[in-house]
Amino acid sequence: MLVDSFAAPMYATNCWVIAPKAGSECVVIDPGMPDVSQQLDEILKKHSLKPVAVIATHGHLDHTFSIQPIADGYSIPAYIHSLDRVALAHPERIHGPEFVATLSAMDFVEPKDVRELRNEEVVELVGMKFKAIHAPGHTAGSLVFVVDDELLVSGDVLFAGSIGRTDLPSGSAEAMETTLRKKILPLGDHLRVLPGHYAETTMAAEKKNNPYLTALKGRY
Repeated sequence: MLVDSFAAPMYATNCWVIAPKAGSECVVIDPGMPDVSQQLDEILKKHSLKPVAVIATHGHLDHTFSIQPIADGYSIPAYIHSLDRVALAHPERIHGPEFVATLSAMDFVEPKDVRELRNEEVVELVGMKFKAIHAPGHTAGSLVFVVDDELLVSGDVLFAGSIGRTDLPSGSAEAMETTLRKKILPLGDHLRVLPGHYAETTMAAEKKNNPYLTALKGRY
């Protein structure tokens, strides 16, 4: 399996590129802001890859800003949870007031081909199985993905040593706790974790060291 990434210039959001091998088709996850098409092209050329789908772990603009130009530019579908789909065209609905103020001068549209995902749905792409797990808390429509029982693409649900914030519109601390307890903690220790920000980690390391997970293990 080939996994590569780059951090978008704004908010250092990780854009992940996943493929079975070099010279094959690939999936792009969370292309951020500003338009990161050039950075993506560099990775595609480096590994001789062809994108066949773009996926958003959730609807925040630092993860979705480049979805429309990439999806429509390559004529490929974009995947997002049904509850966060509205943010593709109306990002102001799930962002805080300090960020919304900067959006008034920009126009947002959905890609031409948007496909909604729901909990436990498995999408087969590039010969791999991407299992979508609904993981609300950071946003109502946040998703994490288990890929071929090897990777966990965790978006802004789980970071190395931390978790995503829950204080923005559609976020919920209560929902995040439930997600961590019922959706994240049961995952296998062997999974390699690809988060939306910061360094790559593993489920084994997070269960041992992440204070948000260790606190829950001690209570339940």
